Amino acid sequence: MKINWNWILFLALAFSGCGQSATTDELTVAEETSTVETGDFLIQVEDLEETRDFYTWTSDRIPLVSAHRGGPYPGFPENAIETFANVIKYTPAIIELDVAMTKDGVLILMHDDDLERTTTGKGKVEEVTYDYIQTLFLEDETGAQTDFKVPTFKEALTWSKGKVLLTVDVKQSVPYEKLIEEIRETDSEAHAAVITYSFAAAKKMHYLAPELMLSITIRNEEEIRRFEETGIPWTRVIAFTGVAERPQEFNQALHEKGVFTILGVLGNLDRSAIARGDEIYAGFVQKGADILATDRPIEAAAAIKTLAPSSSSKNDYFTRK
Repeated sequence: MKINWNWILFLALAFSGCGQSATTDELTVAEETSTVETGDFLIQVEDLEETRDFYTWTSDRIPLVSAHRGGPYPGFPENAIETFANVIKYTPAIIELDVAMTKDGVLILMHDDDLERTTTGKGKVEEVTYDYIQTLFLEDETGAQTDFKVPTFKEALTWSKGKVLLTVDVKQSVPYEKLIEEIRETDSEAHAAVITYSFAAAKKMHYLAPELMLSITIRNEEEIRRFEETGIPWTRVIAFTGVAERPQEFNQALHEKGVFTILGVLGNLDRSAIARGDEIYAGFVQKGADILATDRPIEAAAAIKTLAPSSSSKNDYFTRK
């Protein structure tokens, strides 16, 4: 395990400019201060054994954010490595990213089937070559062009090591076999958990790569029962509990099985936080959400930072440099 140098400093850090009404200029000031003085917030695991230990629920777990599509902000487009790097200047994070495949079989980071919304290009991802993708620039959520290029999946996997853990959203055009091949070729098994949207898909992925962690949608007691019928060990599971808050008793039932819960606050719950105040993020954690999957990772992390225990069996996985 890695030695934790500065996790406690995270509890005391005032996220300058990261509150509900933060401006781009304020975020820039916070970014500069974080980088110059103390460096990036990192999650570091050496192997699959440590990854499974990290994701095994304990009562002293450290609540986290998962940056949806990498955590885009003005000037930082979704599914860009530069965007991932921006988020960890403020908080340790799990990075959720999307993998699609070009016409000539290259795996790239892209959410949409079409290129128009997020790049300077046109057409469908599956109908263009990687050579064409390389000519494009990414655009942020306002439509402003950036200097950033579309990363390949391999580039993201390589970058993630020693920095973040990934959850990988696999688009329909991508064969599981090819995804697994690239994870294994880059020795990224410890860093990449694969998102599945049905128990059948989870069973197929587990059959093909039984070593990998899976993010599996489990939203109620019936789905707990159905999951157990798949034969997949609970030690391979991170439970995505949907995009609506679940009862505390349900989260506790998953915790009793040693499973981390991911609550999708992206969308309605993020909008509620903007309208009502970011303190609602803390309420989700207090009721048993362990990871908040959010479009506002910097703000959500600031709201839950005081809920991290001063001493935790997970501390050794966190460092700052």
